[in-house]
Amino acid sequence: MSKLPKQYQFVDLSDYGRFVARQIAFALKNTSVTPIHVTYWFIISGLLAIICIIYQFNFAAAFFLVLKSILDAADGELSRIKKMPSYVGRYLDSIADIILNFLFLFTFWYITDDPLLYLLLAFIGIQLQGTLYNYYYVILRNNVNGDLTSRVFEDSAPKAMQGENQRNVDIHYKIFRFLYISFDKTIYFLDRKAIDSKSFPKWFMTMLSTLGLGFQLLIMSLMLVLNLERYVIPFFIAYSTLILVFVGIRRLILK
Repeated sequence: MSKLPKQYQFVDLSDYGRFVARQIAFALKNTSVTPIHVTYWFIISGLLAIICIIYQFNFAAAFFLVLKSILDAADGELSRIKKMPSYVGRYLDSIADIILNFLFLFTFWYITDDPLLYLLLAFIGIQLQGTLYNYYYVILRNNVNGDLTSRVFEDSAPKAMQGENQRNVDIHYKIFRFLYISFDKTIYFLDRKAIDSKSFPKWFMTMLSTLGLGFQLLIMSLMLVLNLERYVIPFFIAYSTLILVFVGIRRLILK
């Protein structure tokens, strides 16, 4: 199930695992497995990737990174198939993503001689990349009556959905807010008027999807397979220049 109405759907390069994710979700439709269980699975897959990177099992590490990306999509698919939207699940997913992102980069730093500053710059860059993609994507979804689980402005804890506990929602929201607020505010500062856009063209969203988490993990996987793991951190520092490119396109061309 797409997050966008059919006429607004675009080729999402970061969502290459969606077909497999849907098959997993359909296979779990009539089981007791919940979307949050699948979120735990992608956390485990991410941790296995880290272990493989440390021991230089690069092909296995690449496999688990891609699997993590697929399972990351599968939890949302299962949520929609089972009609179990959840703010706890939405926040847990994002919390797990940012922690794993840091651990992935920390692991690449650990096995190389890069300065600690490079690790921090790469982490900030990779998070800002993903935040910009999500910012524009959520604006688009909200403006065209797409999936509304994610909000443009996460400035207060939402009301728990049916079947959720408000206290759990509040706790997960506070953790999410603490981890993401600086990145959200930075992107909003760069393009605060994006919220006024009615929609973004498909070509723009497809190009922008190269900043999505799935595409980032795919890049890491390819670099591992090519034994270029020592260049992962420098690459993502340089890759962050695309943030200004896309913001510039939105502000100058897509007014």
